[in-house]
Amino acid sequence: MLSILVAHSFFLRFDSKQFERAKPYPPLATLQIAALLRGQGHEVSLFDAMLASGLQDFEASLREHAPQVVLLYEDNYNYLSKMCLAAMRRAAAEMTAMARSRGARVIVAGSDVSDAPAPYLQAGADAALQGEGHGALQQLLLRLEQDLDQDTAALTAGLSGVHALFEGQPRVAANSPVAATVVRLHPARQADEMAVAWDLVDVERYRSVWQAAHGRFSLNMAASKGCSFRCAWCAKPIWGNRYQQREPQAVAAEMLELKARFAPDHIWFADDIFGFKAEWVQDFAVALQAGGGGLPFSIQSRADLITPAMAEALREAGCSEVWLGAESGSQQVLDRMNKGTTVEQIRTARERLGEQGIRTAFFIQLGYLGEQLEDLLATRRLIAETRPDDIGVSVSYPLPGTRFHEQVRQQLGPKTHWEDSGELAMMFTGRYSTDFYREVRDLLHEQVEVDRRHSGASEARAALGRRWASLLSTEPAHRSEAGLARSAS
Repeated sequence: MLSILVAHSFFLRFDSKQFERAKPYPPLATLQIAALLRGQGHEVSLFDAMLASGLQDFEASLREHAPQVVLLYEDNYNYLSKMCLAAMRRAAAEMTAMARSRGARVIVAGSDVSDAPAPYLQAGADAALQGEGHGALQQLLLRLEQDLDQDTAALTAGLSGVHALFEGQPRVAANSPVAATVVRLHPARQADEMAVAWDLVDVERYRSVWQAAHGRFSLNMAASKGCSFRCAWCAKPIWGNRYQQREPQAVAAEMLELKARFAPDHIWFADDIFGFKAEWVQDFAVALQAGGGGLPFSIQSRADLITPAMAEALREAGCSEVWLGAESGSQQVLDRMNKGTTVEQIRTARERLGEQGIRTAFFIQLGYLGEQLEDLLATRRLIAETRPDDIGVSVSYPLPGTRFHEQVRQQLGPKTHWEDSGELAMMFTGRYSTDFYREVRDLLHEQVEVDRRHSGASEARAALGRRWASLLSTEPAHRSEAGLARSAS
């Protein structure tokens, strides 16, 4: 048995946009791995960076627990971890150095670790896991149990999916496909692989932040892992293209347990795609009703999955909001993304969900390869005509391991990550400047806000129209000549 401090490096305070937004969620994947390790018999403690004041809190946790092993396991359900923000990478490097200075062995895992292990290994990590890494982690811990002080070569010898540092250079293990590996649990502690160690989290701190900012409290869950679709811009360094779905009865039981234990007002399902088939959602709804009723919840989905039966099943289960990966109002852009959906499907999904009384929100991307002004204006029309209840807007972000990243690799300079989630900087040569896309983002958000208003809407729409006209009058000055040439080709 080892004493293990499980941690992650997403500090809400290091991201001003998310800190101001004040909608923090506990790190599900981090808590799942903590539950698995306890199932193996290890002594597990948690450092939750999300609401920590800073790195000094991690230092205090090291002093308190004096762990033999520190496992930095990022929350794979958090899309911001997939984006690998520079502030969080620096925090992970500092945490690694702090842990090593206290004599702990350090293992790291996460999207950025899988894509770029070198910075973590050079900061002092003994081993970096590729993908989810459950099987490799189990082997590493077994070896550390036998000899905590063994050198890196002995610790990592023969292990697939593990990166280590030799003579100052990372050794990359053979690129094995990301595969489902279930850690063997102590016979007396068999558990759901996606069980969450909720007792390690200070849930009341999360409640206080939510209540102070929004007057309600939301917790998170996951009913599945991964996504089987193949959008050209979407990175999948952890689960690959697999979609692993839990039984609907198990998910319902977990929601009912959270309801009884913590009394949240709402649940956010962090799945890339929730439910997938209407039959699964129907079974989930039946199980919730049999247990006395669940909680209102929000999900992420795709427009082509919102059939009439799916929309009805979501309402029956208690779904209050669906975030759709709309991405663009231009079919040409959707096709370049290999999205596999149509603009008409987006419109239809919005209508079907609205008929069931379910709020509908769109994720929108600006600046994808080949996007022209008419494509941006098509996105504007889509939002004006369908009137989503909310939108989230970003510029296209080249993530390692994607076809999109390969297409723009030669355009990338030294800046490969945003500092924080509010930066919205173009990192490749698009058609327009970063400032232009930021203006478009603000105008699209204003469009949604205008549509929410019950009074003064006509005046607000007129003012919004003038702002659009002003921006479009300066459009030539924001063009990137290199981007224009690439768009033409």
